[in-house]
Amino acid sequence: YQIRYLLSSSGQLVKAYPTDPHQESNWPQGFGQLSQMGMQEQFGLGQFLRKRYKGFLKDSYDRHEIYVRSTDQDRTLMSAEANLAGLYPPSGHQVFEENLTWQPIPVHTVSQSEERLLSFPLGDCPRYEQLMNETKRTKEFINVTNTYQLVKKKTGLNEINVESVWIVYDTLFCESRHNMSTPDWVTPDVMEKLRVLNDFSIQVKFGVYKQQEKSRLQGGILLGEIVKNLSKMAVPDPKQRLKMMMLSAHDTTVVALQASLNVFNGIEPPFSSCQIFELYRNNNGSVSVSMFYRNDSAVEPYPLQLPGCPLDCPLDEFVRITKFSISEDRDKECQVHSERRDKGVVIF
Repeated sequence: YQIRYLLSSSGQLVKAYPTDPHQESNWPQGFGQLSQMGMQEQFGLGQFLRKRYKGFLKDSYDRHEIYVRSTDQDRTLMSAEANLAGLYPPSGHQVFEENLTWQPIPVHTVSQSEERLLSFPLGDCPRYEQLMNETKRTKEFINVTNTYQLVKKKTGLNEINVESVWIVYDTLFCESRHNMSTPDWVTPDVMEKLRVLNDFSIQVKFGVYKQQEKSRLQGGILLGEIVKNLSKMAVPDPKQRLKMMMLSAHDTTVVALQASLNVFNGIEPPFSSCQIFELYRNNNGSVSVSMFYRNDSAVEPYPLQLPGCPLDCPLDEFVRITKFSISEDRDKECQVHSERRDKGVVIF
């Protein structure tokens, strides 16, 4: 008996900075949309999942076996659809148009204003904002801000901070992947400095300082939902036919979840990366959870080990260890008493 829980980040995302020679007209669908390369990567991820779970999932799509959820963004919805096209090519009676190797499969979502499960960091938590302000006063934070002036001068951005530097790095990275020219100031050394800043901009949102408390207010929400569903699926039920839950979201979603599990490697997840949870019922009747991270399509997914548990982690231990990152009353934990309020910090 097995269940698969998959969280995938969306494919190519593009933006621009003021002095960027490549503006919105250079991209077929404009900014913030899924590129052709992103579609190909997600389709390839779907083909990988088809191969990995052959014999576990039926060869043809069965609505009872899989549930797909996405954030309400064009690129994540399209990523899910491209993924499913690779996972479930139609055959037999499912072919409704000759020479069309595609079939519609439902992808569920909620409006972005109501999204509380897959889009992080959530901005509705005063205590989290306070933790971020405290993070900006740490030695680790101050030490990485020395590159700001170079980035600000060359990009034309009025303000550069560690949370928004990804706009510059991701834009340059996307453009280089699409064989677009880069400005003269973008040397390998500058790109490396930007990469470090970019990774740190992801780290500070969910770690660096008071990681577990940040997790309880952010990624622990998703972790709690996953733990709840894994525990539910572990109870034998002959009526239960669901075998896979697929979530299509963002790189920050993957990081928030991995930080709450204390398995984040500190590096921004690449496009179309995938966090995998596999639930096994072993021969002796025990139930275990295995985690994998697919961040490189050229190799098999890397096993992830929950600290304090073996790779094949007994479910009860998995629940016990992860409960410290899951809030029982997030609204209460998000409150900030007046004497604890502080002022924001902005570095120019």
